[in-house]
Amino acid sequence: MSVQTLYTAATGMEALQTKLDVIANNLANVNTTGFQKDRANFEDLFYRTEKVPGAPDSDGTPTPTGIQVGLGTRVSSIQTDFRQGALLQTGRNLDVAIQGNGFFQVIDPGSGDTLFTRAGHLDINANGALVIGSANVGRLLEPSITIPPDATEVSIGADGSVDFRQPGSDTLSNAGQLQLAVFQNPDGLLKLGDSLYAATDASGTATPDVPGTNGIGQLRQGALEASNVEPVQELIDLITTQRSFELNSQTVQAGDQILQLVANLRRF
Repeated sequence: MSVQTLYTAATGMEALQTKLDVIANNLANVNTTGFQKDRANFEDLFYRTEKVPGAPDSDGTPTPTGIQVGLGTRVSSIQTDFRQGALLQTGRNLDVAIQGNGFFQVIDPGSGDTLFTRAGHLDINANGALVIGSANVGRLLEPSITIPPDATEVSIGADGSVDFRQPGSDTLSNAGQLQLAVFQNPDGLLKLGDSLYAATDASGTATPDVPGTNGIGQLRQGALEASNVEPVQELIDLITTQRSFELNSQTVQAGDQILQLVANLRRF
């Protein structure tokens, strides 16, 4: 059935176009701090069953196989790869990388909701509070940590303790404790852009704790987590996706040629 061929190949082209969009987004964010790459997964569609496997033959013996014709494919899910990205040494005191599992918690000023991010390029706002460095929205870290305006040095330990030094003092004073949140199912987090995630019913509720405890990663001051996108692998996927799309388009052309041949039979 050449008409079915057209529709089946079209499902492949549509699914591959989605995969191409995923690859393009991965490559576009190859330099995005804390970005976690995505992967498109596929599943086959319904089957046209012309003969059920195990149906009795003329002698009443069950047949070893049947006749089923697939009707195409579709995208089943797009999963995020939360494997650790490379740590880039910056030397900046307010740059903090997460080494292991966990997300920084930030407060969205518009909704008041708690959001989550792997990007640790921190800054200090006009009130002395630690925020995510952004030119668009100042999102406070949760729990809130305030640095005095006369602080000459800020130290962030692997366990998330934030200390500062004031002029004339030889000792460090504690400003607060950073916490990281983990989820039962990180794949269920909702991507919001701006390197932010929101909890959903699929991800489960956030479980915050001190870095370095209960399977939570540690912090490294003076570093940032790079994107975990592997450009070479993405380019290979790009080529294979393009070739697969071409094969499906050729299937459409073959189905069209068969239909044209059938339509021209009346001329003979």
